[in-house]
Formats: sequence, C-alpha cells, structure tokens
Amino acid sequence: MPRHATPRRYLMCPPAHFKVTYSINPWMDPAKPVDVSVAVAQWEDLRERYRSLGHTVEELTPRPGLPDMVFAANGATVIDGRVLGARFAHRERSAEAAAHLDWFRTHGFAAGDVREPDHINEGEGDFAVTASYVLAGRGFRASPLSHGEAQEFFGRPVIGLDLVDPRYYHLDTALAVLDDAGDEVMYYPGAFSPGSRAVLRRLFPDALIAGERDAAALGLNAVSDGRHVLLPQAALGLFEPLRRRGFEPVGMDLGELLKGGGSVKCCTQELRC
Repeated sequence: MPRHATPRRYLMCPPAHFKVTYSINPWMDPAKPVDVSVAVAQWEDLRERYRSLGHTVEELTPRPGLPDMVFAANGATVIDGRVLGARFAHRERSAEAAAHLDWFRTHGFAAGDVREPDHINEGEGDFAVTASYVLAGRGFRASPLSHGEAQEFFGRPVIGLDLVDPRYYHLDTALAVLDDAGDEVMYYPGAFSPGSRAVLRRLFPDALIAGERDAAALGLNAVSDGRHVLLPQAALGLFEPLRRRGFEPVGMDLGELLKGGGSVKCCTQELRC
C-alpha cells in the first residue's frame, strides 16, 4: 500500500553532558567509557535526518548533572496539545521532569494544558499513541496508577501492557507505532506477559512481529512518520518486512547512546499539537 509521511514536530535534547556513571537498566555499565563527541555526532545526525525529511525539531537545553536528558522521550507525553509531564522512578533522573515542564510553559503551551503528574510515568518511554488508544507499559518503571491518570487527562482509552523482560524496561524498547492514523505497530512478544501478548494480538492482528535478535539491537526503539521508519541500523531483520509493508526504513547509528539504554525513539519526544 502507498505510505504517506506526515510532518511532525519533535523535541530533542543534545547529549552535551551524556555519560554513564550509574546503572538503572541492564544496558548501562559504568565501566564502559562513553565518548561524548561521538554521542553528539550521532545525535546530530538523527536531528538532521528528521529535518531533511521535513520535520521540525525543537531543542531542550541540557543541564549539567543530568546525563540522561538526551533521552527526551521520557520527559512528557503530548497529545492534542495537552502535556502530561513525567515523574521519574529513579532519583538520578528526577530533576529532568521540571526541566521539561519549564520548556512547555515557556514555549506556548497553555498553563491549563500542562499537568505535573501524581503518579510515576516516564513519558513516551511507557506511553505509545495510536489512532485509537494510548498503549501504556508497566512492570519496571511506570506505576499502574499513571494509566488512569493519563486516561482522565487525555480522554483517550489507555491499554495497560505488562513488561516482563528487564532488557525492555520501557514500552518504547519493545513496541513501536508505525502508522498512528491506522493503528499499525510492530513489537517483540517476548517482552510482554502472556496476557499482554493476547491483548496485542487482539488489538493489532496484522502487527509486524520482531524477532529476538532485532529486539536485542533495540530495533523497536524506532520513530515513524507514517512512511519513513528511523531505527537502529543493527536491526537488519526488520528492514525487509518494513519494505514489504510499504515503509522506508532508515538505519541510524546511535551506538554510543545505546550505552545508556536508548536509541532513536528514546531521543525523540513527539509534540502532537
């Protein structure tokens, strides 16, 4: 089927202070050195690729002492111009939440449309938006109570999904929305509980199913504009299945940022206004 890209607006944060000095997910090893110059170059390549595809990229100013701010997807969820901020599970990242809310309050978002949450959620790390649903991960970071909070705030049905493999600690490491106008997703079944796999099969019977090797390359930490799918270049097994469905996969090298447990999607928060 023909695919059509929709211009998007993204929020990203340069990895000027990126480093791995603690471990809050299985990907992080403080013993492995980080080359900040390489991380910056890879991040800039992603930013410019978005712009070359016609998308708008806004930038959040990085703050010293917050090395994970580069993973901007975790800072909030924005739907219909309404912003549900984040409340981080780990103290190492807790100050990021205020930095994101400050950005929204000073960039044209109405005060009544910006909410500081009561319950733990890590933004688009665990909230994925399709045409019909907000899919919501739980099990490692987000509180189940955040699902009801999001449903009340956004007025959209929220579907809870249980993550069971610590490598896939956020929903955006195990599932990607390919076409938010048509409820089309790809996901790795092994990341989910049996009941959640059954829910995904029922909701998305034609989903693209990823194998273990591509999931382990964080291939599902991807961003789609409805036509182009930007994903880690090491997830080679996903490229041809995406092409068969009419998408154009765009491989990206964010290997240095992978040391922090994130890739394309983790670096990209979508501003749905």
